[in-house]
Amino acid sequence: MSTFSDLGLHKQVLKAVTAEGYETPTPIQLQSIPRLLAARDLLGIAQTGTGKTAAFALPTLHHLRLLNKNRKPKSAYVLVLAPTRELAGQIAESFRTYSSYMDCVTQTVFGGVKINRQIRALEKGCHVLVATPGRLLDLMNQGAVHLRDLDVLILDEADQMLDMGFIHDLRKIMAQVPDERQTLLFSATMPKLIEDMTGQYLSDPVRVSVAPESTTAERVTQGVIHVANNNKLALLGKLLDNPDIDRALVFTRTKHGADKVVRKLIAKNYPALAIHGNKSQSQRLKALDAFKSGKCRILIATDIAARGIDIDGITHGINFEMPNVPEQYVHRIGRTARAGKDGISISLVAEDELYYLREIEKITRVEVEVLPAPEGMEDLVLPPPAPNLRVRKPKGPSRRSGKPPQRGSRRNRPEGVSKAKQRSRKRPGKNQRRRDRETANAKG
Repeated sequence: MSTFSDLGLHKQVLKAVTAEGYETPTPIQLQSIPRLLAARDLLGIAQTGTGKTAAFALPTLHHLRLLNKNRKPKSAYVLVLAPTRELAGQIAESFRTYSSYMDCVTQTVFGGVKINRQIRALEKGCHVLVATPGRLLDLMNQGAVHLRDLDVLILDEADQMLDMGFIHDLRKIMAQVPDERQTLLFSATMPKLIEDMTGQYLSDPVRVSVAPESTTAERVTQGVIHVANNNKLALLGKLLDNPDIDRALVFTRTKHGADKVVRKLIAKNYPALAIHGNKSQSQRLKALDAFKSGKCRILIATDIAARGIDIDGITHGINFEMPNVPEQYVHRIGRTARAGKDGISISLVAEDELYYLREIEKITRVEVEVLPAPEGMEDLVLPPPAPNLRVRKPKGPSRRSGKPPQRGSRRNRPEGVSKAKQRSRKRPGKNQRRRDRETANAKG
């Protein structure tokens, strides 16, 4: 089988694929589509940019066309769960594109926007519902949608949903879906929790993989430059002067860091935009549209926000700050080298980030090449560390936010102790301590 017409897809689905100019399936599509047409549960290990959205959307639409079901109020036949609103929106757009020659209504629901409009959109039901877990639970709790008629459940980028803390939401959703269903789970990495979910929620799944677990995209050239933190911005500007950069996606660990880099770049006459969780939906869409159209060629993003970026033509990915979760590196560089094109990933590594680099090289089984200093930047670049140098894991930052827990935060409070109760435990003031001493002396 070498073309889409050889896969046995319904002619109306095939017509939409042909209209998009697709002829040859990608490896993940070749492995997945025949098995999904046979109604098998599937575990797919694939990075972004491999064509996995079409790998699950095309056979799903094939089944919907054969069933030819009418919509039911507040119901859906296919549910796709995604970690971010951007990714949910792009998956929904793919379903609409591939179903353009058949009767199929696709709805998208996610947080960050008013819920009432989504409630109204779901009143008549839909064939395909693409959702983020948190907003879907909100809608289910309000009685706006139910999952009793579900035929197909798809978990996309499941590892990222777990990293973002959606495990409890996922379990609540899974408790509401029918036992008789087809379940698909796609992930770029394979942590133990994904293995556990596979055993619990998938029935005799077939496993497909287009790359070993936690490997990096094959068409991405990776490099590292060792530099002090206070020299990173100057080095970033020099890298962005490269005329070969069509679009550059620059990664930071935190939302504050993303905004700071944007301000510094704009001050140096580098037009840049930021995308992260504190931006409104309209701001995020505006930034993505400007980046996609080429009006802005520099986009600064946090890991979570970047997961929804599916844009061809990103030539360079620059790690301004190294991820403190090694698997995030795999997802970061997967934003480049899409649609069969080559990409370049450059990591700016400070001395306190060497531990993260070593962890990344360990899970990817790739030693990242040390790049020479850009012209005129020789004094800013540090020599590579000795291979046998022992590095320690940095203290303080948490896995999720990169910030240490603040006093009084939930992560820094004993279980069962409220904020008010913790405040009442503050150290007594000077006057109270004096009275305590006087009382003790009187008793003595």
